[in-house]
Amino acid sequence: MITEALVVSAILFAIGLVGVLTRRNAIILFMCVELMLNAVNLSFVALARQHGVAGHVFVVMVMTIAAAEAAVGLALIIAVFRHFGTVDLSSLRTLRE
Repeated sequence: MITEALVVSAILFAIGLVGVLTRRNAIILFMCVELMLNAVNLSFVALARQHGVAGHVFVVMVMTIAAAEAAVGLALIIAVFRHFGTVDLSSLRTLRE
């Protein structure tokens, strides 16, 4: 059971990492970061079955950080879109425009 959860977690993390490294759209980038954080949560929960409750505490911390990251990240994306008219990160070279 633990091995299967860790394999799924590794696959989800790899998909998120590939998305972060290859995509240039800011919204997709944040979705991939969230996917990576959820993969880490899955591995913490899987290992908590074997090592105790400490994994669940880390999951709550990671979920709190992910919620704050999503709120701040989406606010930044909206501000960048209003100013530049695009969320494509490759077209944003300077912050002085």
